[in-house]
Amino acid sequence: MRILIIEDQPEILQNIADFLELKGFFVDCAYDGLGGMHLAVTQSFDLIILDLMLPGMDGITLCQKLRQDARVDTPIIMLTARDSVDDKLSGFQAGADDYLVKPFSLPELHARVEAILRRGQTSQRNLLTIGDLSYDMNSLEVTRQGTSLKLSPIGLKILEILMKKSPHVVKREALEELLWGEDLPGSDSLRSHVHTLRQTIDKPFASPLLHTVHGIGYCLKAQSDGI
Repeated sequence: MRILIIEDQPEILQNIADFLELKGFFVDCAYDGLGGMHLAVTQSFDLIILDLMLPGMDGITLCQKLRQDARVDTPIIMLTARDSVDDKLSGFQAGADDYLVKPFSLPELHARVEAILRRGQTSQRNLLTIGDLSYDMNSLEVTRQGTSLKLSPIGLKILEILMKKSPHVVKREALEELLWGEDLPGSDSLRSHVHTLRQTIDKPFASPLLHTVHGIGYCLKAQSDGI
């Protein structure tokens, strides 16, 4: 499970990160709103812990942009020293899933993290996300930056395989077997389908997500993940 912590106070951020890593989570950190926004949009997380008062972009604005503009539905726990009802309502209206008032105990934060993650597993939507690309396997709807994309059945299957395996490379032979079993089509069929998929999910947008690893296969990940 990957958690993104966006907090401008280094001591608080480090305490939270160390505690959650001891609990078995992989943690990424950002010290300001703009850096947190970039990570939240370009990478995939299971949960975001977001401070309300941040330099560059405050937590309320960041949360609103993630929900409304980037269409990121990753659960968000908002941290703040403000404990009025209006402050809490503002956080929830912006799209936060939970609200924790400072000072708080790390075991309480962990309990809330676990509760939200369990809730997400219970209400499983079969939603795959890589950066700003989303695929709802229940509705078969694919979107990127809020734009609906039309894919063929084979394109959807390739996308599902690559998203589930991301950020790892899927070998050509493995992809062909998953798509067609032993009844393989012509040698250029996979290349043609991947080309069509790339034209749909990448060409209209600034940064590519679908990458060819020459002589090996394909992978789907954001540039910030290492390509």
